[in-house]
Amino acid sequence: MKISATIVTLNEERNIARAIESLTCVDEVLVVDSGSTDKTREIAERLGARVVEEPWRGYTGQKNYAAGCAAYDWIFSIDADESVTPDLSAEILAVKNDGPRFEGYSFPRLAFYLGRWIRHSDWYPDRKLRLYDRRKAEFAGDFVHESVRVNGSTGELRGDLLHFTCSSLSEHLRTLDRYTTLAAKEVAARSKPVPLPKLAFDPAWTFIRTYILQRGFLDGPQGLAIAWMATLYTFLKYAKARQDLATGDANSSSR
Repeated sequence: MKISATIVTLNEERNIARAIESLTCVDEVLVVDSGSTDKTREIAERLGARVVEEPWRGYTGQKNYAAGCAAYDWIFSIDADESVTPDLSAEILAVKNDGPRFEGYSFPRLAFYLGRWIRHSDWYPDRKLRLYDRRKAEFAGDFVHESVRVNGSTGELRGDLLHFTCSSLSEHLRTLDRYTTLAAKEVAARSKPVPLPKLAFDPAWTFIRTYILQRGFLDGPQGLAIAWMATLYTFLKYAKARQDLATGDANSSSR
């Protein structure tokens, strides 16, 4: 069993070295870059990664393209702002040594947000399936929140994948604006109207669920920020979807 790690990038010079250096459990690191104007490609090549340039296809399309370019059938897909813990790396090496029992493997993802590791707020364990046999699985999802769909059985690993998310509230707001635009297009593509009660009450329920039921209050001020951002995300997603439906704008995904 040999594994290709795939990373899709655009201007990730701040993160790419940490991601590549953590990938000690794989046999190839492949970076698919969609036009970086910073030093992303140079850093990746210096660290031994193979770099391919490809225009942006959307999140699902780009990650499936990366899997198709990989040297090996087993794919370990991570984002540039993620890194592999020693525990997760050891588990993946054990799967390699023993031989895979499943067609895909998931593991928890632990986020670092505004100076704190987030262990509640509906952000943990945030289990992701990212290690998979490309002959039996691929990414799916038209607009946002793409995920791997496996034609077969899946197993669970326990080691964390680390996610170094937004470093400031301003960055979080910029990210939120981009993702709500994509999420709104996903809603609008269903061609079903978004009723005003949903726009009014779903955001409030999101705050209650995130901050109280998911114990976001245990994450300190960061937990409160996460709850408010989740509330705003829900509101903007539906507000933008109503706008898209009104104007007939439900175009394909963009970055």
